[in-house]
Amino acid sequence: MKVATADGVIHVRVGGAGPAVLLIHGFGDTGDMWAPLAAALAVDHTVVVPDLRGMGLSSRPAGGYDKRTQAGDMRAVLEKLRIDHADVVGHDIGTMVAYAYATRYPDKTDRLIVMDAPVPGIPPWEQIVRSPLLWHFSFGGPDAERLVAGRERIYLDRFWNEFAGTPSKIDEETRRHYAKLYALPGAMHAAFAQFLSIPKDAEDNLKSMATKLTMPVLAVGGAKSFGVNEAIVMRNAATNVTELVVPDAGHWLMEEQPAATVAAVKSFLKRNQ
Repeated sequence: MKVATADGVIHVRVGGAGPAVLLIHGFGDTGDMWAPLAAALAVDHTVVVPDLRGMGLSSRPAGGYDKRTQAGDMRAVLEKLRIDHADVVGHDIGTMVAYAYATRYPDKTDRLIVMDAPVPGIPPWEQIVRSPLLWHFSFGGPDAERLVAGRERIYLDRFWNEFAGTPSKIDEETRRHYAKLYALPGAMHAAFAQFLSIPKDAEDNLKSMATKLTMPVLAVGGAKSFGVNEAIVMRNAATNVTELVVPDAGHWLMEEQPAATVAAVKSFLKRNQ
């Protein structure tokens, strides 16, 4: 289905029945990444899976790629579906949007699960962002778009290969699927905008962290990627954080270790009912 926002349209998949869970994807994929988790949760939850603005099958507005604005997109989706409260799950950029959602709407967020990504501005952000692996946070603009145009698959392979614990687990079918979506007109411009908004996100989050989140938080890292750092970050932003490291996984948790990741999410949601 499509949900209109103030300046665009968000593509959303909805299924199941019961308490609501919002699943927010990151860069290098779309809401399609959540298929195994969505199927498992739909047995006893209403599962809401949007494509972020500018990504997948959502529209590509000129601006609004800061994560606080995108949290507003997520709220508009839930309100359209007449959902008041939800558990919120994010991966990669989706983690940044999920945190922004929880800080904007703490009374609407029952539980928060964040996966394998830093949160701009939240310590130890200044140390994390110095990693040479994160050069893409500042990569964008007309010339970058010209370099990548027609070579989206090459650019995306860099992320799937360098951030995976086992690159072969991001199979050829998956790579072709997402490369096709990221080659759509304006898709890479919007993807770059997601990263180029990070300085604004850091400013917003420095203000937000003055009031720590109090809902239960599950901080998930891949053992071969962000690992325990996810929990270290979230303990600077929330008071009730559970740490989980998924063995034999890099950044791409749903592709590399889907069974373990699904089990962890289901267990946390059930335990914290």
